[in-house]
Amino acid sequence: MTNGIAFSKSGQKLTSRSGILELMDDLGRAMTEWPDMLMLGGGNPAAVPAVQKIWRDRMAALLTEGATFDRILGNYDPPQGNPRFINALATLLKREFGWNVEAENIAVTNGGQSAFFFLFNLLAGNHADGRKRRILLPLSPEYIGYADQGFEEGIFVACRPEITWPAPHVFKYRIDFPAVEAALRTGEIAAIAVSRPTNPTGNVLTDDEVQRLSNLARQYGIPLILDNAYGAPFPGVIFTDAKPFWEPHVIMTLSLSKLGLPGTRTAVVIGPKQIAEAVAAMTAIAGLANGNIGQQIVLPLVESGHILKIGPEILRPFYEDKSRSAMQWAREAFDAAGIQWAIHASEGAFFFWLWFRGLQIPTRELYERLKARKVLIVPGEYFFFGLPDDWDHSRQCLRLNFAQPESVVREGLRIIAEEVAAAS
Repeated sequence: MTNGIAFSKSGQKLTSRSGILELMDDLGRAMTEWPDMLMLGGGNPAAVPAVQKIWRDRMAALLTEGATFDRILGNYDPPQGNPRFINALATLLKREFGWNVEAENIAVTNGGQSAFFFLFNLLAGNHADGRKRRILLPLSPEYIGYADQGFEEGIFVACRPEITWPAPHVFKYRIDFPAVEAALRTGEIAAIAVSRPTNPTGNVLTDDEVQRLSNLARQYGIPLILDNAYGAPFPGVIFTDAKPFWEPHVIMTLSLSKLGLPGTRTAVVIGPKQIAEAVAAMTAIAGLANGNIGQQIVLPLVESGHILKIGPEILRPFYEDKSRSAMQWAREAFDAAGIQWAIHASEGAFFFWLWFRGLQIPTRELYERLKARKVLIVPGEYFFFGLPDDWDHSRQCLRLNFAQPESVVREGLRIIAEEVAAAS
């Protein structure tokens, strides 16, 4: 009950104080109201000059095409997306990767967050046969934005990872496949879902891990959902070898956000025709159609194939250099503070996943202490949803965006080290 207005159960769930609401609210305020905040918490892409020039040139070109520009602003596209854009993307994926993808396998959404809201509620929850089916997250922690998307409670089942140590102060999560298979044998799983690179850790599943997940999904007659918001084939913010992957039972999502176009709110779902049709139907109900601008900005780059070059030629070198530099600054700050620390292997995206094993307070409390000192990070607890048991590890980790300017990252790391030392 709010001011005498009673919300439904779904309304109460969707308006609760979620992790993604807190993240986006703080991100928005940091960008507008808190100019002196050291913004290390959000997923906003960095300002990459070479990429910014591409989008400025495209906007200038659109402005010179009077009829095209008027049509972009003045007309609705079909709920599935712009036909020319969808056909161009299908052609590109067939030509470059040999995937058996047609326009009917593709649907555009108003950003990746909307895509997963549609997919999770389409597949998980109470079914007509009386069963409640769930989404299996084979590698926890997983993206904060998934956690509260279900209309119903308890739609996620997550598996703890195995932890390996490839280098001093560097750890890596790996899928515990026996745990995944045990979850699948319950008969409750509607789909397997994983981000690649994983948000928040920057972990890139190996080609073998993805193939094994795909084989298991096929064996149990369910989809494998691959979230490629940072991954292959674009935007390609990956620092290790990883092949783009799709099979007929796979649902892949791609986004324009990490290409430097988060404001266009444009994402793509590629999957079985039944899924693409369902996503288009849900788009019509929720918002009539999608925004036109993002699709039109990238259209000639999709038609030419140039969109596949932006990642390896511009974004990967930019973010990989940022990662290497920030790793050195982290070593300096954390070693000087004398704290127990480790960073997940940085294999893609633009986050560090920090693990402070001696921390005596939850990272949600650390988050508040850091915010008071004008440093914004994301506490780790929000990323461990769906696990059956409590895990101390979940309260010892935090996500940090290393793609900000050097002065911001170095000062932020110094303050984090001080606060962790005080709380250890």
